[in-house]
Amino acid sequence: MTRFSTDGQTATGRPLFKDKPKKKQADRASDTPSAVQLGVHGRYQIKSGRLSGEYVARAFPKPPTNARGMIAEATGATEEAAIAALHDVIDAREAQRHEDRRVDDGTGFTVPSIEEYREALDQVALSRPQHAMLKALAMSGDQGLSDSQMARAAGYKSRSSANRAFSAAGLLIATYLAVDSVSEAAEDEVAGATMLGFRDSLQQDQTLGNRILYPELREVLRAAG
Repeated sequence: MTRFSTDGQTATGRPLFKDKPKKKQADRASDTPSAVQLGVHGRYQIKSGRLSGEYVARAFPKPPTNARGMIAEATGATEEAAIAALHDVIDAREAQRHEDRRVDDGTGFTVPSIEEYREALDQVALSRPQHAMLKALAMSGDQGLSDSQMARAAGYKSRSSANRAFSAAGLLIATYLAVDSVSEAAEDEVAGATMLGFRDSLQQDQTLGNRILYPELREVLRAAG
């Protein structure tokens, strides 16, 4: 008759029901990225989190945008410290940009830098006719275009439509760059237009001078192709 043992041992003497050693859970690596937090500072989107063992905060163009790439970066002992440091970097960057602006001798307007125009054009939503008009003005150089030429270049049926679109483009850029183009505009100029350029002296067959873009804006538009 077969006998059953209840001593819980095998023939070799090893405990039969001994608990198997539990697998140690892998410690969470200190460099495991944490969940990315999103925020906003000025006109930039802030992304922050832990990366490679340190807290990092980065600024990017705020969507929707055609721009790509990181604007600025900062690190800190905590996520909050990294974000605060990034805010300081952005504020210093903006202050330097303001210092780089020049005052146009003819209009007295504070003209943004090439970098500011480039960033603004990547961000604001201009229509195809507005793009076409600005590109034509950029290619015209110091000679500029008359209101009729601007209208034809953009496909507008009237000069007034072209001027309204030109002004609207200027206001979009001014709003993005936080430039007060209204108070700085000449009394006989539409709001927003001074943000982009000026009118030259009248020709014999003109009631208004040609529109000419600022050199900074012309350079950005020409480089964009």
